[in-house]
Amino acid sequence: MEDSKIILIDALVKQFPIGGGEFTALDGIDLTFGKGEFAGVVGPSGSGKTTLLNIIGSLDTPTDGRVSVLDQSIGDLSHKKAARLRNEHLGFIFQTFNLLPVYTVFENVEFPLLLLKMTAASRKNAVQDALEWVGLSNKVKSRPAQLSGGECQRVAIARAMVKRPEIVLADEPTANLDAENSHNILQTMEKLNAELETTFIFATHDEKVIRYLHRKIHLEDGRVVKDELIDKKN
Repeated sequence: MEDSKIILIDALVKQFPIGGGEFTALDGIDLTFGKGEFAGVVGPSGSGKTTLLNIIGSLDTPTDGRVSVLDQSIGDLSHKKAARLRNEHLGFIFQTFNLLPVYTVFENVEFPLLLLKMTAASRKNAVQDALEWVGLSNKVKSRPAQLSGGECQRVAIARAMVKRPEIVLADEPTANLDAENSHNILQTMEKLNAELETTFIFATHDEKVIRYLHRKIHLEDGRVVKDELIDKKN
């Protein structure tokens, strides 16, 4: 990979059919992301944030241009290879926790590992590590209905981090949380970013999230209008 750049986006265009024409959600995006970034794509609803995250996460493909993630061209991947990229290298955190209600906390966090070739002992160790990272080691046998909203989102973070992915994509991860829980969640993610060098990319218009970002990429009408690094030393 080029230096430490793990995501390369060149002249990305994404269009969706609408009525008798097309809607351009992303219009000529050029971006790169390096290992260990804590970055956010910010902008109003409808600016293209989620669409960009979905393409980086191989959940969608470009209409034009090129997106390379960990040296794999998203537009050229088969469904099977895209699934393998997600399963082995990417973590996802959404505003809805998407936890399986009949599963315990342990089972919810373990779920992504069942798709990988890991022994039961290795899975157990990985889950215990992930729950320790988010401060939920004492909730392994609880089910989602027994947890607070903040705890459910911490389980979702543990599930995203359990396979130690190179990249975590977080789409409005604090939208359903109050201010205190939001700050706890963001501090947890910032800590994991520093300790594991995981690249975090957020899609958000939440000021609570934006204050934590080390890089802000502003989208308007599908175009990058500003890309700024934030000095966190001050």
